Amino acid sequence: MTGCPTVEYRVKLDGIAELCAGQGFRRVGFEAEHTTVALLSALTAKVPGVEFVPLGEELAPLRIVKDADELDLLAETARIASEALLASLDGLKPGVVEREYALDLEFAMRRAGADDKSFDFIVASGERGALPHGRASTKVIGAGELVTIDFGAIYGGYHSDETVTVCVGEPDARQREIYGIVKGAHDRALAAVRPGVSFKELDAIARGFIEERGYGAFFGHGLGHGVGLDVHEKPVVSPRGEGVAEEGMVFTIEPGIYIPQWGGVRIEDTVAVTGNGYRLLTRVPKELIILNP
Repeated sequence: MTGCPTVEYRVKLDGIAELCAGQGFRRVGFEAEHTTVALLSALTAKVPGVEFVPLGEELAPLRIVKDADELDLLAETARIASEALLASLDGLKPGVVEREYALDLEFAMRRAGADDKSFDFIVASGERGALPHGRASTKVIGAGELVTIDFGAIYGGYHSDETVTVCVGEPDARQREIYGIVKGAHDRALAAVRPGVSFKELDAIARGFIEERGYGAFFGHGLGHGVGLDVHEKPVVSPRGEGVAEEGMVFTIEPGIYIPQWGGVRIEDTVAVTGNGYRLLTRVPKELIILNP
């Protein structure tokens, strides 16, 4: 990066103190939502001549549009996670505990080069698929069940986010139907991504497709969110999402249907907006993957 002072440090507090002293800073803003009281107290003691000013949403717009280096890191992070998922699927079979598979996926991700995982993976099989945020549990995966896997890596400080729903065994007619509806919503929203499209419109495209097929009541969250230094950041792609897509923005498209006492399907990809459309960062194919048929 050019045009910005750079400080190398072993201890973060020492680096901040050196930067403040070297640049003569007297007022420094910090992200209040992400800074603990303990860290703020330590900063105040370390550099007593500096006033630390809490900031809320002021910094968020600076991170919405990614530069070329950020896009490269996000693409590499997504590649690592996608390849790890594909490498781990042989271990997803009847009798495996959700948590055991989540650990296998994490190990595969680290072997592929990830610095860490983005979040605690969601592995929700059978009826647990109705939980949009069903973290991996002690449930044993059964034959013929759909399994929703929401996963991501951290690499170079940047996150990835992707969701696949697979079937362990041959899917029945309803499983194929629900998957096809979610896939249709996903594909139509993806096809609409371009500079100038509003986030509300993207959400409406996917939501309308699901509603027209009678499952609108079972899609209870927004279509997507930004991805970058955090796994969830602006923009917000939902009925309340403000603004329009711009070249360099990175966000998810993740429609889902969640039916209590039955299960669910979610399909998620992360895209980077280009000059005339989008570039897919996540790489797992989104046709229904059938394991051990």
